[in-house]
Amino acid sequence: MNGYRKWCLVVSLLMCASQGAYAVVNVFTCEPEWAALAKEVGGDLVKTASATTGLQDVHHIEARPSLIARVRQADLLLCTGAGLEEGWLPVLQRRANNPRIQAGADGYMEAADYLRLLDRPTRIDRSEGDVHARGNPHIQLDPTNIPVIAQALAKRLQVLDSGHAARYQENLSDFLSRWQTALGRWERQARPLQGLPVVVHHNAWVYLINWLELDLVGTLEPKPGLPPTSTHLSQLLEQMERQPAKVIIRSPYQGARASEWLSERTGIPAIMLPTTVGGNEAATDLFGLFDDLVLQLLSVTQ
Repeated sequence: MNGYRKWCLVVSLLMCASQGAYAVVNVFTCEPEWAALAKEVGGDLVKTASATTGLQDVHHIEARPSLIARVRQADLLLCTGAGLEEGWLPVLQRRANNPRIQAGADGYMEAADYLRLLDRPTRIDRSEGDVHARGNPHIQLDPTNIPVIAQALAKRLQVLDSGHAARYQENLSDFLSRWQTALGRWERQARPLQGLPVVVHHNAWVYLINWLELDLVGTLEPKPGLPPTSTHLSQLLEQMERQPAKVIIRSPYQGARASEWLSERTGIPAIMLPTTVGGNEAATDLFGLFDDLVLQLLSVTQ
């Protein structure tokens, strides 16, 4: 066997050995929480990027050329789903023209498919504001949802990159162990928060409220997705005289004007909480996100 034929044989064997095993899986996510989770489960086997940051309103994103280019290279597109990205994700998928990440392909995954969503409307009427037919999509704010998505993600990565299936399982087991320890700590710390009456800017907090057993007094938005009005804020102020709250909560991408207006007239503190990874300096990963959420809420009870 001459040198050229030996070289061809080696290349052929290497190609066969690599089938089903990526050198690196390009994971493109719609939100930072899923990029952070993909890094936990995938480790150095994946390269992650997110279409949005923790300081952006994920409902309203522009399908920029830079995002299209990233989607074009993706092996796995992981989004929340449940209509959260319906205003811009289909444009990215269409313009990227990447068959690997189209709906129905192994490279497309919606986290909401694996959970029972809260606040599912009984009827769909756009006059009621930003209503999602399948239910509230802000699932990342309940830490008990995260292990469910992590397990589904590990299985999907094992399908896409079967040659590293054992590695993904090891990463998953390690993450779940650390997460359960952290979850126990958060729940012990958060016991004083049960029944805490809160006002929120937008109904994105329903999963956090449900997990911590907070009491939702009202929202600054008259209807989901509609900006606060002077009439609604005045009505809310009157309501809070009968049903006072302890804290007013807004997200980083929401203006402070409405919450500060209400805070000034009631003496109730207004705080900004991160809704995802990167929402503030403390929320550097999923663990930091919930560390900060619990600590900030506890601070208003002291």
